Amino acid sequence: MLNGLIRYLDSVRARDPAPRSRWEILLYPGVLALGLHRVAHWLFEAKLYFLARFVNHFSRFLTAIDIHPGAKIGKNLFIDHGFTVIGETAVIGDDVTIYQCVTLGGTNPTNGIGGKRHPTIGDSVIIGSGAQVIGPITVGRRARIGANAVVTDEVPEGATMIGLKARSTLVPAEEWLREFLPYGTPCDDPCEEQFGEKVAEGSRRVEVLEADLAALKAELEALKAERLTPPADGGIGRRSGTAD
Repeated sequence: MLNGLIRYLDSVRARDPAPRSRWEILLYPGVLALGLHRVAHWLFEAKLYFLARFVNHFSRFLTAIDIHPGAKIGKNLFIDHGFTVIGETAVIGDDVTIYQCVTLGGTNPTNGIGGKRHPTIGDSVIIGSGAQVIGPITVGRRARIGANAVVTDEVPEGATMIGLKARSTLVPAEEWLREFLPYGTPCDDPCEEQFGEKVAEGSRRVEVLEADLAALKAELEALKAERLTPPADGGIGRRSGTAD
């Protein structure tokens, strides 16, 4: 058990440059919330629902993180800071990183019958600050959810999702050699043009537009020069808006 705790603390330290020691990580709200959730989930599985909820509310009071006792969480979950909500039927895989103010929320079943209402998060997923992942969808392994993205559809394995409603940036996580990508952000925008046929096509279109713009500027300068050049016969050139 002690070795397992040490491995967990080391996994957090590998994803967060702030702590100076393992002891400091023990004070993290996400670590406390996860530990108390293990107790609450055990009580929930034993059908001791009131006690499970009591532990859940105590944990939320201490950490500002609300994890329903029914949620299933794998190994090495790291919740960085608080104000995160994880619903009852959410399933979280191993080595997942969740930043502050994230919601793994549910949808209301139209038939009024409860069931799988919350998302399933694959292994090694990173969910950025303020992201909302809603409904019984699956977020594929090693996917990245950008800050403030709203995800309501299935996310392919390795995809990077941004925006409202979230869309793929066409930058697959497999392209990055780093073991961990902080905050779920792949790189600056100029890096993206080398990935994906659609992105490459968009880059080519931009180049064509820039060439057309340059040609138009050159034509405009030629017209200006022609307008200002005196007539060869030494007479007065015709000006726009004057009578013959």
